[in-house]
Amino acid sequence: MDHARLVRLDAEPPTWTFGDLHMRRYRAADHAVVLDLHREGLAQVGLRPGDGVYYDHDFFRMEDIYLRNDGEFIVGELDGRIVAMGGLRRADLVPGGSARAFGGYVPGAPKLDAVEMVRLRVSPSVQRRGYGTAVVQALEERAAEFGYRVLRADTTELQGPALALYRGFGWSETKREVIGGIVNIYLEKRLR
Repeated sequence: MDHARLVRLDAEPPTWTFGDLHMRRYRAADHAVVLDLHREGLAQVGLRPGDGVYYDHDFFRMEDIYLRNDGEFIVGELDGRIVAMGGLRRADLVPGGSARAFGGYVPGAPKLDAVEMVRLRVSPSVQRRGYGTAVVQALEERAAEFGYRVLRADTTELQGPALALYRGFGWSETKREVIGGIVNIYLEKRLR
């Protein structure tokens, strides 16, 4: 898949292609598949929602947290089957660090400053085809369109491919924190 490149097809709602992967905005009908993909991705590295590091409360408020608050959530499909996903969430909507596991949702200031890239997942059956790269590239594009100044993300030491992906896009590590015995790594990237 080295020859594939991300191509924007529609502005609003956004759609893209990356080789045979079609990416589009999340719809309510996607809920069960997206939640399963999230949990499958966590299980792949021995994590699970509620372990003190990961949580899944936001999957039950997708429109509120992502789509109605200057954010985005996209899914990638192969032959109509969701195999990749990722979201942008205003950083002031959910607490950071270990407080994140408690699932707070607080409407924040209207100023668009920082946005989190979250829920980056690719089905294990189609990993290493560049689909994660395509999702990151599309979400970075959307963050710039919204006018955010900085992108933030976190991952764990257990998720080496995700860490390498962020670093490949020029993200820098800002801190590490041990949560529930797992090292959580925080990263960011300035957009302007």
